[in-house]
Amino acid sequence: MNMPPVTKHLIIINVLMFFGKYVAERYGIDFDTLLGLDFFLASNFRLYQFFTYMFVHGGLDHIFLNMFALWMFGRIMEQVMGSRRFLFYYVVCGVGAGLVQEGAQYLEYMYEGLAAYDSVRLSDGTLLPMAEYLNRWSTVGASGAVYGVLLSFGMTFPEERMFIIPIPVPIKAKWFVIGYAVIELMSALNNRGDHVAHMAHLGGMLFGLMLILYWRRHSGGGGSHFHFGGGGFFGRRNDYNDGYYTRYEDVTNGEKKSWWSSMKKKWNERKQSAGMKAQPGGKHGDDMAWRQQKKERDEEIDRILDKVKQSGYEQLTDEEKRKLFEASGR
Repeated sequence: MNMPPVTKHLIIINVLMFFGKYVAERYGIDFDTLLGLDFFLASNFRLYQFFTYMFVHGGLDHIFLNMFALWMFGRIMEQVMGSRRFLFYYVVCGVGAGLVQEGAQYLEYMYEGLAAYDSVRLSDGTLLPMAEYLNRWSTVGASGAVYGVLLSFGMTFPEERMFIIPIPVPIKAKWFVIGYAVIELMSALNNRGDHVAHMAHLGGMLFGLMLILYWRRHSGGGGSHFHFGGGGFFGRRNDYNDGYYTRYEDVTNGEKKSWWSSMKKKWNERKQSAGMKAQPGGKHGDDMAWRQQKKERDEEIDRILDKVKQSGYEQLTDEEKRKLFEASGR
């Protein structure tokens, strides 16, 4: 399966940064300090860290889990959203996660009354100056952005069944996402000090949700080909347009139609509707030429749809995908 470009390059950049981190350490450069997101009251804080922290990871297990989730869900959502919109969504979720994490750290700073102290004594008895202690409040990793991608998957395919180890039965994507959010919220409240940025995870989901709801409300404008339909998380119908074709999962008389049949039906209805419209221009020759071009174009789309049915969408060439994209926008 070909990986779409943004997902592929995000994974490549993260992996290169991961290995680059250890190379840099040999030359005395600390990526966590330089590129990780520091608390905004710390002396090491820089504004650019809201972006760079997404590409720095703490260990092999950290980057593996994030990149595996990005590969698993990101490649699907990039095809649904389109590459540029997916990249924008990913960055917004990552930056939003950082903002929420900063807010959570500030609340902790105020709750603990740290502003009144010049130093902090650690559990091992070490006495640290406050400035040095605050510089330890650093956040790294793509988890916030990845959690936003996970949310978008759950909202786009709420009824999709997933096998999650070690759960022995498949669960629907909407329950998987909601369950993860609840776990992160409970962990944030009860597991302070576990060195996991639970609030950043929730922040990525929150900003992803806000962006999705904004796009849903404004789906009629801007030439967008991406929208969420019907009942969202809890609806019986889930429809989306990934820039190449429209998918419908309708429940009629207790039977779920195949998405290909609905897609084919939608295309036939669109052809019929277009055929009933008069072609502007008024000249008989121009009208005949337009009808011939339309017939050839429709036959080509029919051929591509038949190929999707027989071999699957991934077997289409880039040119065939482009033609489906153009057809879906008419």
